[in-house]
Amino acid sequence: MEPFTLSAATGTPGAVVFSSPHSGDFYPATFLRDSQLDPHTLRSSEDAFVDELFAAAPTHGAPLIAARYPRAYVDLNRAATELDPAVVTVAPRPGVNPRVAAGLGVIPRVVAEGRVIRSGRMTLRAAQARLDSVYHPYHTALYRLLEAARIRHGTSLLIDCHSMPREALRSQTNRERPDVVLGDRFGTSCATWITDAAVDAFSRAGFKVARNTPFAGGYITQSYGRPVQGRHALQIEIDRSLYMNEKTIVKRPDFGELADRLGNVIAELVTLLPSANRVAAE
Repeated sequence: MEPFTLSAATGTPGAVVFSSPHSGDFYPATFLRDSQLDPHTLRSSEDAFVDELFAAAPTHGAPLIAARYPRAYVDLNRAATELDPAVVTVAPRPGVNPRVAAGLGVIPRVVAEGRVIRSGRMTLRAAQARLDSVYHPYHTALYRLLEAARIRHGTSLLIDCHSMPREALRSQTNRERPDVVLGDRFGTSCATWITDAAVDAFSRAGFKVARNTPFAGGYITQSYGRPVQGRHALQIEIDRSLYMNEKTIVKRPDFGELADRLGNVIAELVTLLPSANRVAAE
């Protein structure tokens, strides 16, 4: 099984690349065999159908890369070094990594609600095999897409697409719950004007939008966002209850309508970055 799908941009690619690192739903038979959780429970950490929500990106000139393997198998939104000693036979690293401590390392110990995936530990060799076959190919491809965009246009923008459980928004009790949370790591991964424009685009499409709370952006946003170098990264989190039944992991009947609304947003996002190379030539 290939580690990702890549939908190429129609026509001349622009400066924007879309990524869906958590929507993979291919669960290897050996992984299912070794798990102490049933297949449906394993899917609770999946950003199910997010790649389909953003499937219009290529028609607007932006490639879309999407994971094939699930987050429960390898979490692409973590550093390759974030190995959990409770999962992999490695020596504990000095200091406390809150993600690893919570069981959410690059090879997760738990899925949603802290449910443990498997008992016992795997060897470092087995863990490295997962990284070599799934993690590194995805990040190599993503880097190349963004670098090609930067070379063509003098700048690039990564839109990192995710979904969030409705329950994750319960802390928003004193304010209107957002439909979408945009994360730019408080202005460090993306130019503020780009985030402003994205907020406006989602708002015009009828979405309630929040910034950086409760999600400011993960490893991918942090790693690929270098605004001073013309490399921007913006994370998008969409409330899952807007498009699916979270318990059954089945699309809502109006899934297509939401995808169409997002298509209007995508059409605006891909135009945010003019080609710096073209402007310089003019």
